[in-house]
Amino acid sequence: MKTILVLHTGGTISMSKEADGNVTTNNMNPLLDQEELLAGKVNLIVEPIFNIPSPHMTLERMLELKERIQKAYTEEIDGVVITHGTDTLEETAYFLDITLENKIPVVLTGAMRSSNEIGTDGLYNFISAVWTACSDESFGKGVLVVMNDEIHTARYVTKTHTTNVATFRTPTFGPIGMIAKERTFFASEVRPQEICDIEEVTGEVYVIKAYAGMDGSLFDLVDNDKTDGIVIEALGAGNLPPETLPSLERLLARNIPIVLVSRCSNGIAEDIYDYEGGGVNLKKMGIVFSRGLNGPKARIRLIVGLNSGKDSQSLFDFLSE
Repeated sequence: MKTILVLHTGGTISMSKEADGNVTTNNMNPLLDQEELLAGKVNLIVEPIFNIPSPHMTLERMLELKERIQKAYTEEIDGVVITHGTDTLEETAYFLDITLENKIPVVLTGAMRSSNEIGTDGLYNFISAVWTACSDESFGKGVLVVMNDEIHTARYVTKTHTTNVATFRTPTFGPIGMIAKERTFFASEVRPQEICDIEEVTGEVYVIKAYAGMDGSLFDLVDNDKTDGIVIEALGAGNLPPETLPSLERLLARNIPIVLVSRCSNGIAEDIYDYEGGGVNLKKMGIVFSRGLNGPKARIRLIVGLNSGKDSQSLFDFLSE
């Protein structure tokens, strides 16, 4: 029988719907009373490490989760399940994915319906996550996200719908596996990536979304000594209005790293177009193209890279991996 460490952090999966229809945080997580459903099959060690709504998650709390999981490496733990609010679940999952060694399966899950709503998905997702953490096939695949019978990689999964229980998707690449009858079935392998075992999460990195008619005003606002990096959600495959270029050149002259992703929900950022503001021009300027990540995850990758002590070239390679 395997031993799984369960770290509850709060979120909708731990909340309840009140008589007025509002969903609110409980003093105690309802999942704390559900371990008997797996009695005799899995040994659960349960810790309510946080009890916060998803928008209250911070990089400092992500680092605390990382450190608790690293401690579990020495405690004869076979896997870890983290319950989490869905709004920022993908960011926490990705942070752990690039800062934790692949020693045991780590699985995140959550819910779109609170614990007492009709058709609540929390308990089902939780049990599915436990089976995934127990699976020998889950080892070495990095941090996983399990929702609605599907298994996704932390690197590419994202929340795509505000309320639907099938909200978590992996655009372009799709899920890597599924859960059926307490078993995992994996159809895809996971590409290896560099892990950075950081101890701090300092740095100011901003995400700026491009739009038609954009000029350099927003970039000028963050052109100061407090800015450590910028992520741009660019147009299409990776293009920007030409009016933004002078401001970007000034930022690059200050050695502020700029990472570019696409604002599209599918596809990857590429340097395809050779015109003023096109991807070819932007890449020649020194802007890093991050292929496949969305803006929030590219921000996390940049912060992790900045706190890992890399030199300029190593940081560039890490961001463009």
